[in-house]
Amino acid sequence: MTGTQRRQQLIEIGRALFAERGYDAASIEEIAQRAQVSKPVVYEHFGGKEGLYAVVVDREMSMLLEMITSSLTQNRSRVRLEQVALALLTYIEERTDGFRILVRDQPTTQTDGRYSSLLNEAVNQVAHLLAGDFDRRGFDTSLATMYAQALVGMVSTAATWWLDERKPSKEVVAAHLVNLCWNGLSHLEADPALSSEWRAGAGD
Repeated sequence: MTGTQRRQQLIEIGRALFAERGYDAASIEEIAQRAQVSKPVVYEHFGGKEGLYAVVVDREMSMLLEMITSSLTQNRSRVRLEQVALALLTYIEERTDGFRILVRDQPTTQTDGRYSSLLNEAVNQVAHLLAGDFDRRGFDTSLATMYAQALVGMVSTAATWWLDERKPSKEVVAAHLVNLCWNGLSHLEADPALSSEWRAGAGD
């Protein structure tokens, strides 16, 4: 096995173990044992468990962000929503271990590569798109970020639920998410307010 092949093998083994047990419970000893190498080989490639973890997370983040970004930039408005939802669900389906790593415990020294930071990037991109749409419709563009947070949060929460459920199919889940997002967005009020009935009873 070449050095490149060995490195890739260790990354795949580490990814599976981090997904299965979490960062703290995973050990260099078990990674080396599964790869049938000595511990110094793992240290030689990554400098330690944190180094291996950082490489695994970086790869997963890059892959998921690329899927989301391409979905946001290559389609019309409704199709964007469909493709973003489907991209996240497809990533979960095809790289379940990677998604589990991104959403579960991480070392306290790890400041980058968190799922929340990826969602923030997605929010920024969605907010930019919504701001253009709001401007064309005469809406307050300063509210685009708030709407983006709501949209991305809804898709992310549903996707995390689907991680274990896997029913209905990802296509059905994506279709229902877009149904809620799109039909809500297409009938937005420019200046929404709470109903007078609700306000009147709020203090009761």
